[in-house]
Amino acid sequence: MSAQAPWSRALLRGPLDWWKEQDAFLKDGVLALALALLAFVPTLSGIGAQIGDLPERPASALSVGLILAQTLPLAVRRRWPAGCLAVVAGPFAAYQALGFATTFGSLGLYLALYSAGAHQVRLRHGLAGAVSAGYAVLALVLDRLRSPLGIADYLAFYLVLAAFWLVGSIVRTRRTEEAQRRRLAAEVATAAERARIASELHDVVTHHVTAMVVQADAAQFVLTSAPDKAGEGLSAISDTGRRALTELRYLLDVLEATGESASADPARADQAPALGRLGDLVEQARRSGQPIEFSERGERRAQSVDVELAAYRVVQEALTNAMKYAAGQPTQVLVRHGEERIEITVTTDASPAAAPAVRDAAPAGGRGLAGLRARARMVDGELKAGPRPEGGFEVHATIPSKPASE
Repeated sequence: MSAQAPWSRALLRGPLDWWKEQDAFLKDGVLALALALLAFVPTLSGIGAQIGDLPERPASALSVGLILAQTLPLAVRRRWPAGCLAVVAGPFAAYQALGFATTFGSLGLYLALYSAGAHQVRLRHGLAGAVSAGYAVLALVLDRLRSPLGIADYLAFYLVLAAFWLVGSIVRTRRTEEAQRRRLAAEVATAAERARIASELHDVVTHHVTAMVVQADAAQFVLTSAPDKAGEGLSAISDTGRRALTELRYLLDVLEATGESASADPARADQAPALGRLGDLVEQARRSGQPIEFSERGERRAQSVDVELAAYRVVQEALTNAMKYAAGQPTQVLVRHGEERIEITVTTDASPAAAPAVRDAAPAGGRGLAGLRARARMVDGELKAGPRPEGGFEVHATIPSKPASE
């Protein structure tokens, strides 16, 4: 569960995006300035992009301006990749056509091509076509200026330029695929969280509402037969309602937690469904008129939250089914605490008349039992549920032990 509420993430998204853009702009500005300065270092003059092999002209103010025009626009290479490429490519073509000496700053063309391939979103094919057409015009101009290069030379240089664009496109594709994977993973996590919340609400609401219905029916019967004892039944209904509200508040607190985990709050931790509260759960079912025999074997140890919750829900759902489909029938709850696993067995006896009803209810134990099986699998456990040969119904769960310290 995220440690930050959706509304807080929405408020932060704008400033965070702005800071990311400013950080990228700053880094690109440093890159552009560094390339511009390195362009005037004599020892690096032999490294660069060069095409044409025209007679070399001496440096001038025009050549300095063209060098700066090939480097400084890289400051916006990620923000406006198409514009950056257009501004850099024009001065590069002019610089080559005028025959100025090769400089390290001419590498700006390669960076601009890579950036266009990696960051340009719209009109990518159109931009690639425009760049190719511009290069064809440059090749014709250089040929008219009596460049000694042939078609193979121009084609080889074009392939080098295309390679930088292609590398940028590959990076963009991988970045897009990674973003899609993260989005799909987030959607899967969201769906799983929704399913978990639905299961939690089902377990809480179904159990307590079933108990309240059974208690209300019993209170109505007592009210007509023994009015002086009706207060006990009404008190049981009130207690069950309060327990339901307590669990629902706990669940909502967990969902709304924006900082520390809800379980870190002692008040909330006392409300959390856990193995130590199974006695309260059994007592509640007893007050609903369900005769229950509850026993624990082995030494109970603090388990991880997932294990504690899974075990609690198994007993809760099993008792809910017992009260719903075998009301008044003897029920046994046995919890075995082992070194490696926790075993839970809940059996409900049924008289010959009640047994068919329990069997009919088994397939439709429905969402509750299906949800419990899924919950057990999430903690590497197993749950089996079905009618017993001698009559009645049994729920048996095996959950691997995971101490809270792990």
